[in-house]
Amino acid sequence: MLLTIDVGNTHTVLGLFEAEEVIEHWRINTDPRRTADEIAVVLQGLVNQSPLLVDTDISGIALCSTVPSVLHEMREMCRRYYGDVPAVIVEPGVKTGVPVRMDNPKEVGSDRIVNSLAAINMYGGPAIVVDFGTATTFDCISAKGEYVGGAIAPGIEISIDALSVRGAQLHKIELVRPRHVIAKNTVEALQSGIIFGFAGQVDGLVDRMAEELCDNPDDVKVVATGGLAPLVLEEARSIDAFEPWLTLHGLRLIYERNIGGS
Repeated sequence: MLLTIDVGNTHTVLGLFEAEEVIEHWRINTDPRRTADEIAVVLQGLVNQSPLLVDTDISGIALCSTVPSVLHEMREMCRRYYGDVPAVIVEPGVKTGVPVRMDNPKEVGSDRIVNSLAAINMYGGPAIVVDFGTATTFDCISAKGEYVGGAIAPGIEISIDALSVRGAQLHKIELVRPRHVIAKNTVEALQSGIIFGFAGQVDGLVDRMAEELCDNPDDVKVVATGGLAPLVLEEARSIDAFEPWLTLHGLRLIYERNIGGS
Protein backbone atom coordinates (compact mmCIF):
# COMPACT_ATOMS: atom_id res chain seq x y z
CA MET A 1 0.00 0.00 0.00
CA LEU A 2 1.07 3.56 -0.69
CA LEU A 3 0.91 6.01 2.22
CA THR A 4 0.29 9.62 1.17
CA ILE A 5 0.74 12.53 3.60
CA ASP A 6 -0.37 16.12 2.97
CA VAL A 7 0.92 18.41 5.74
CA GLY A 8 -1.02 21.69 5.79
CA ASN A 9 -0.78 24.65 8.12
CA THR A 10 -3.79 23.55 10.20
CA HIS A 11 -4.41 19.88 9.40
CA THR A 12 -2.44 16.92 8.12
CA VAL A 13 -4.33 14.56 5.85
CA LEU A 14 -3.14 10.98 5.43
CA GLY A 15 -4.41 8.39 2.97
CA LEU A 16 -3.65 4.80 2.06
CA PHE A 17 -3.94 3.67 -1.55
CA GLU A 18 -4.47 0.30 -3.12
CA ALA A 19 -3.74 0.92 -6.80
CA GLU A 20 -5.68 4.12 -7.59
CA GLU A 21 -8.22 3.88 -4.76
CA VAL A 22 -8.09 5.59 -1.37
CA ILE A 23 -9.01 2.76 0.98
CA GLU A 24 -8.48 4.62 4.28
CA HIS A 25 -7.85 8.21 5.31
CA TRP A 26 -7.37 10.34 8.40
CA ARG A 27 -7.22 14.05 9.28
CA ILE A 28 -5.19 15.17 12.31
CA ASN A 29 -3.98 18.50 13.66
CA THR A 30 -0.67 19.76 12.32
CA ASP A 31 1.46 20.23 15.42
CA PRO A 32 4.94 21.71 14.78
CA ARG A 33 5.99 20.51 18.23
CA ARG A 34 5.60 16.82 17.39
CA THR A 35 8.86 14.94 17.05
CA ALA A 36 9.56 12.23 14.48
CA ASP A 37 8.96 9.60 17.16
CA GLU A 38 5.60 11.07 18.13
CA ILE A 39 4.52 11.26 14.48
CA ALA A 40 5.40 7.59 14.06
CA VAL A 41 3.35 6.63 17.13
CA VAL A 42 0.31 8.55 15.85
CA LEU A 43 0.64 7.11 12.35
CA GLN A 44 1.09 3.52 13.48
CA GLY A 45 -1.79 3.87 15.92
CA LEU A 46 -4.14 5.08 13.18
CA VAL A 47 -3.10 2.32 10.80
CA ASN A 48 -3.23 -0.50 13.35
CA GLN A 49 -6.63 0.51 14.74
CA SER A 50 -8.40 0.95 11.42
CA PRO A 51 -11.27 -1.54 10.98
CA LEU A 52 -10.95 -1.21 7.21
CA LEU A 53 -7.40 -2.49 6.91
CA VAL A 54 -6.44 -6.15 6.76
CA ASP A 55 -2.99 -5.74 5.23
CA THR A 56 -1.07 -2.89 6.87
CA ASP A 57 2.13 -3.34 4.87
CA ILE A 58 3.26 0.10 3.63
CA SER A 59 5.22 -0.30 0.41
CA GLY A 60 5.77 3.38 -0.42
CA ILE A 61 5.39 6.90 0.97
CA ALA A 62 4.60 10.17 -0.82
CA LEU A 63 4.68 13.40 1.15
CA CYS A 64 4.28 17.14 0.71
CA SER A 65 4.36 19.85 3.36
CA THR A 66 3.81 23.59 3.64
CA VAL A 67 5.33 23.65 7.16
CA PRO A 68 9.15 23.43 7.10
CA SER A 69 9.55 22.37 10.75
CA VAL A 70 7.06 19.52 10.32
CA LEU A 71 8.69 18.49 7.04
CA HIS A 72 11.99 18.05 8.88
CA GLU A 73 10.40 15.72 11.43
CA MET A 74 8.45 13.85 8.76
CA ARG A 75 11.67 13.26 6.87
CA GLU A 76 13.29 11.92 10.03
CA MET A 77 10.26 9.72 10.74
CA CYS A 78 10.52 8.17 7.28
CA ARG A 79 14.22 7.56 7.76
CA ARG A 80 13.97 5.98 11.21
CA TYR A 81 10.77 3.95 10.95
CA TYR A 82 10.40 3.30 7.22
CA GLY A 83 14.00 3.33 6.07
CA ASP A 84 13.51 0.38 3.74
CA VAL A 85 10.38 1.87 2.12
CA PRO A 86 10.74 4.02 -1.03
CA ALA A 87 9.71 7.60 -0.23
CA VAL A 88 9.09 10.68 -2.37
CA ILE A 89 9.04 14.10 -0.75
CA VAL A 90 7.75 16.81 -3.08
CA GLU A 91 10.54 19.39 -3.28
CA PRO A 92 12.85 20.86 -5.96
CA GLY A 93 14.27 18.08 -8.12
CA VAL A 94 11.24 15.82 -7.89
CA LYS A 95 9.51 15.10 -11.19
CA THR A 96 5.93 16.39 -11.18
CA GLY A 97 5.22 16.76 -14.89
CA VAL A 98 3.77 20.23 -14.25
CA PRO A 99 5.77 23.11 -15.79
CA VAL A 100 5.55 26.14 -13.48
CA ARG A 101 5.20 29.44 -15.38
CA MET A 102 5.81 31.82 -12.48
CA ASP A 103 8.29 34.65 -11.88
CA ASN A 104 9.83 32.52 -9.13
CA PRO A 105 8.69 28.87 -9.31
CA LYS A 106 10.18 28.17 -5.87
CA GLU A 107 7.53 30.42 -4.30
CA VAL A 108 4.71 28.06 -5.25
CA GLY A 109 3.68 25.71 -2.44
CA SER A 110 4.27 22.05 -3.18
CA ASP A 111 0.63 21.22 -2.37
CA ARG A 112 -0.53 23.59 -5.12
CA ILE A 113 1.59 21.83 -7.73
CA VAL A 114 0.36 18.46 -6.46
CA ASN A 115 -3.27 19.63 -6.73
CA SER A 116 -2.67 20.93 -10.25
CA LEU A 117 -1.24 17.60 -11.38
CA ALA A 118 -4.22 15.71 -9.97
CA ALA A 119 -6.75 18.08 -11.54
CA ILE A 120 -5.15 17.83 -14.97
CA ASN A 121 -4.98 14.05 -14.71
CA MET A 122 -8.62 13.72 -13.66
CA TYR A 123 -10.29 16.47 -15.68
CA GLY A 124 -7.85 17.81 -18.25
CA GLY A 125 -7.16 21.48 -18.88
CA PRO A 126 -7.71 24.31 -18.70
CA ALA A 127 -8.67 24.04 -15.05
CA ILE A 128 -8.88 26.02 -11.82
CA VAL A 129 -8.37 24.37 -8.43
CA VAL A 130 -9.96 26.05 -5.41
CA ASP A 131 -8.50 24.70 -2.18
CA PHE A 132 -10.38 25.63 1.01
CA GLY A 133 -7.78 25.34 3.73
CA THR A 134 -6.10 27.74 6.16
CA ALA A 135 -6.01 30.05 3.15
CA THR A 136 -8.34 29.75 0.17
CA THR A 137 -6.06 29.26 -2.83
CA PHE A 138 -6.92 29.47 -6.51
CA ASP A 139 -4.59 27.68 -8.94
CA CYS A 140 -4.82 27.96 -12.71
CA ILE A 141 -3.65 25.27 -15.12
CA SER A 142 -3.49 25.83 -18.86
CA ALA A 143 -4.78 23.49 -21.56
CA LYS A 144 -1.16 22.31 -21.93
CA GLY A 145 -0.99 21.27 -18.28
CA GLU A 146 1.14 24.23 -17.17
CA TYR A 147 0.77 25.91 -13.79
CA VAL A 148 0.32 29.54 -14.83
CA GLY A 149 -0.49 31.28 -11.54
CA GLY A 150 -3.28 31.88 -9.08
CA ALA A 151 -4.52 33.83 -6.10
CA ILE A 152 -4.50 33.52 -2.31
CA ALA A 153 -7.28 34.77 -0.03
CA PRO A 154 -7.79 34.49 3.75
CA GLY A 155 -9.43 31.19 4.62
CA ILE A 156 -12.83 30.74 6.21
CA GLU A 157 -11.53 29.90 9.70
CA ILE A 158 -9.00 32.75 9.60
CA SER A 159 -11.82 35.17 8.79
CA ILE A 160 -13.98 33.88 11.64
CA ASP A 161 -11.07 34.09 14.09
CA ALA A 162 -10.34 37.67 13.01
CA LEU A 163 -13.97 38.68 13.53
CA SER A 164 -14.10 37.15 17.01
CA VAL A 165 -10.86 38.87 18.03
CA ARG A 166 -11.61 42.32 16.61
CA GLY A 167 -15.38 42.45 17.20
CA ALA A 168 -16.36 42.84 20.86
CA GLN A 169 -19.83 41.34 20.37
CA LEU A 170 -18.94 38.84 17.64
CA HIS A 171 -18.22 35.29 18.73
CA LYS A 172 -17.35 32.04 17.00
CA ILE A 173 -20.38 30.38 15.47
CA GLU A 174 -21.43 27.05 14.00
CA LEU A 175 -20.84 27.20 10.27
CA VAL A 176 -24.14 26.14 8.74
CA ARG A 177 -26.31 27.66 6.02
CA PRO A 178 -28.59 30.34 7.52
CA ARG A 179 -32.29 30.43 6.73
CA HIS A 180 -31.97 33.64 4.72
CA VAL A 181 -29.28 35.82 3.19
CA ILE A 182 -30.85 38.81 4.96
CA ALA A 183 -30.37 37.68 8.54
CA LYS A 184 -32.58 38.58 11.51
CA ASN A 185 -30.01 37.96 14.27
CA THR A 186 -26.27 38.23 14.81
CA VAL A 187 -25.51 34.51 14.55
CA GLU A 188 -27.27 34.15 11.22
CA ALA A 189 -25.77 37.44 10.03
CA LEU A 190 -22.31 35.99 10.60
CA GLN A 191 -23.30 32.73 8.92
CA SER A 192 -24.68 34.63 5.93
CA GLY A 193 -21.57 36.77 5.59
CA ILE A 194 -19.26 33.77 5.74
CA ILE A 195 -21.18 31.19 3.69
CA PHE A 196 -22.60 33.43 0.97
CA GLY A 197 -19.71 35.87 1.10
CA PHE A 198 -17.11 33.20 0.41
CA ALA A 199 -19.29 31.66 -2.31
CA GLY A 200 -19.45 35.07 -3.97
CA GLN A 201 -15.69 35.48 -3.65
CA VAL A 202 -15.13 32.12 -5.34
CA ASP A 203 -17.51 32.89 -8.20
CA GLY A 204 -16.04 36.35 -8.76
CA LEU A 205 -12.42 35.24 -8.84
CA VAL A 206 -13.12 32.14 -10.91
CA ASP A 207 -15.02 34.18 -13.51
CA ARG A 208 -12.14 36.64 -13.88
CA MET A 209 -9.52 33.89 -13.99
CA ALA A 210 -11.42 31.87 -16.59
CA GLU A 211 -11.55 34.90 -18.88
CA GLU A 212 -7.76 35.25 -18.70
CA LEU A 213 -7.06 31.52 -18.90
CA CYS A 214 -8.57 30.76 -22.30
CA ASP A 215 -10.68 32.18 -25.12
CA ASN A 216 -13.78 30.30 -24.03
CA PRO A 217 -14.26 30.52 -20.23
CA ASP A 218 -16.86 27.76 -20.39
CA ASP A 219 -14.07 25.31 -21.24
CA VAL A 220 -12.47 25.77 -17.81
CA LYS A 221 -13.12 22.98 -15.30
CA VAL A 222 -13.33 24.24 -11.69
CA VAL A 223 -12.37 21.69 -9.04
CA ALA A 224 -12.82 22.29 -5.31
CA THR A 225 -10.92 20.53 -2.56
CA GLY A 226 -10.00 21.07 1.09
CA GLY A 227 -11.67 20.34 4.41
CA LEU A 228 -13.84 23.47 4.36
CA ALA A 229 -15.06 23.15 0.77
CA PRO A 230 -18.42 21.51 1.69
CA LEU A 231 -19.45 24.73 3.43
CA VAL A 232 -19.80 26.62 0.16
CA LEU A 233 -20.20 23.91 -2.49
CA GLU A 234 -23.94 24.32 -2.85
CA GLU A 235 -23.74 28.12 -2.91
CA ALA A 236 -20.90 28.65 -5.41
CA ARG A 237 -22.30 28.29 -8.93
CA SER A 238 -18.85 28.14 -10.57
CA ILE A 239 -17.65 24.87 -8.98
CA ASP A 240 -17.95 21.87 -11.30
CA ALA A 241 -16.53 19.09 -9.12
CA PHE A 242 -15.50 18.36 -5.55
CA GLU A 243 -12.51 16.09 -4.92
CA PRO A 244 -11.82 15.76 -1.18
CA TRP A 245 -8.66 13.69 -1.76
CA LEU A 246 -7.27 15.69 -4.68
CA THR A 247 -3.89 16.27 -3.03
CA LEU A 248 -3.56 12.62 -2.08
CA HIS A 249 -4.24 11.57 -5.67
CA GLY A 250 -1.61 14.05 -6.84
CA LEU A 251 0.90 12.57 -4.41
CA ARG A 252 0.13 9.11 -5.78
CA LEU A 253 0.80 10.31 -9.31
CA ILE A 254 4.10 11.94 -8.31
CA TYR A 255 5.18 8.76 -6.53
CA GLU A 256 4.48 6.77 -9.69
CA ARG A 257 6.41 9.27 -11.82
CA ASN A 258 9.46 9.08 -9.60
CA ILE A 259 9.51 5.51 -8.30
CA GLY A 260 6.82 3.47 -10.03
CA GLY A 261 3.51 1.80 -9.18
CA SER A 262 2.94 0.83 -5.57
